[in-house]
Amino acid sequence: MALPIIQHTHRSARGFSLIELMVVIAIISILSAIALPSYRDYLARGFISGATGAVSEIRTRAEQWFADRRTYVGFSCAPTGAPENFAVTCTADTNTYTISATGSGSMSGYSYTINQSNAKTSTTPTSSGACWITKNGGVC
Repeated sequence: MALPIIQHTHRSARGFSLIELMVVIAIISILSAIALPSYRDYLARGFISGATGAVSEIRTRAEQWFADRRTYVGFSCAPTGAPENFAVTCTADTNTYTISATGSGSMSGYSYTINQSNAKTSTTPTSSGACWITKNGGVC
């Protein structure tokens, strides 16, 4: 009597192994750890550019007002386009003015100021100075 031949059928493996899944998760974690802080810095620089641009635009209008009237009294400091995450305010009298952009939300702790003498000051969560700090590290 002949022995029956047993055929083994091999099913092909489907899906991912746990090791493969863990490698993918590790790669995504490393990329996220690098990309997210860079993206936040990128957004902050954009918000800062908007704020300093609005302050500069208001300063130009203030100087035009003064050239026409020889006073800053009556000058409107409303920005033509409100910068995102910043509130712009100003004070003015006969011969002086101060224009400020103060951060809110994700830009809380940031402040940019300019006056009639073109003296610029800024404050960030990590530094302050007699210039407009627009990059990390307190660099003007």
